[in-house]
Amino acid sequence: MNELPTLEEIRRVPKVLLHDHLDGGLRAGTIVELARECGHELPTYDPDKLGAWFREAADSGSLERYLETFTHTVGVMQTRDGLVRVAAECAEDLADDGVIYAEVRFAPEQHTSQGLSLDEVVEAVLEGFRLGSAAPDGGTRIRVGTLLTAMRHQARSMEIAELAVRYRDLGVVGFDIAGAEAGYPPTRHLDAFEYLQRENAHFTIHAGEAFGLPSIWQAIQWCGADRLGHGVRIIDDITVPADGEAKLGRLAAYVRDKRIPLEMCPTSNLQTGAAPSIAEHPIGLLRRLYFRVTVNTDNRLMSGTSVSREFAELVDAFGYGWDDLQWFTVNAMKSAFIPFDERLALINGVIKPAFARMRQGA
Repeated sequence: MNELPTLEEIRRVPKVLLHDHLDGGLRAGTIVELARECGHELPTYDPDKLGAWFREAADSGSLERYLETFTHTVGVMQTRDGLVRVAAECAEDLADDGVIYAEVRFAPEQHTSQGLSLDEVVEAVLEGFRLGSAAPDGGTRIRVGTLLTAMRHQARSMEIAELAVRYRDLGVVGFDIAGAEAGYPPTRHLDAFEYLQRENAHFTIHAGEAFGLPSIWQAIQWCGADRLGHGVRIIDDITVPADGEAKLGRLAAYVRDKRIPLEMCPTSNLQTGAAPSIAEHPIGLLRRLYFRVTVNTDNRLMSGTSVSREFAELVDAFGYGWDDLQWFTVNAMKSAFIPFDERLALINGVIKPAFARMRQGA
């Protein structure tokens, strides 16, 4: 089977997703229905036009317009029923795309404007994931782990870190910080990260997307991040001479040598200006240099994307075959925040056999 993988074929293989925002992946029709229920004003109440509006705003190059999109998704995620529905549909949509394991993140503090407590927010989302993951035969279509996100411009990271530890045996698998990098270094939340380390808890940090190497360095060397959200700017520490091999700076070498996972989101990075095109995205070089690269969606609604579409874009840009797609998938499964034996069971029992069948044309 020498042809490059097609989008339909990619949808059929098991995939793993580590970087996906719950408030960035709603169905447009759901936003319309929830907005009508709660009185939230939208740019349009036509689901097709609304979906196009989200993508156009995200593609505009305007940070203000991009951020405005989240006022509408978060705005309809303020009730228990709304959160349960959004989480359930998230699990269903990912399973329909062939994702077998996903870690979906959200910031509990952004969903309390109508009186829900932080615990009630988390419990509603966990209930939604449970419902959306269920298969008709009583099994599960997908396993969803939850990451609790603290906003880096706020001062609630310790509170959210404690919340993550409190729910870690109930479906929460880790912690994250997100928001504008410039002016809000991860070291502002050092007490939360030190607490998580003492509790043997996992965490990832958005770093190296809009801001450069100092953000990545602080996330790893000061805060002890297990993974890097995006990490695109690690490319700034790699020199590629016109007629020689790539030379890695000390930070890039450390990231590669320590196998620190990079949660890369190609389409989203184009929208935020972190890369000019898929073909010029650092993921191509980082894959050649064998960094621990993973492929993710970030915000499926705003980017009009899925894990399968992200892979298909990379196939078109770099000519990737099944071996490459399996490599990315195994990288992601190795990097998940669930126990080692469970990761290994999915790699050896589900992922590798499915890719082997695809290579054989099955």
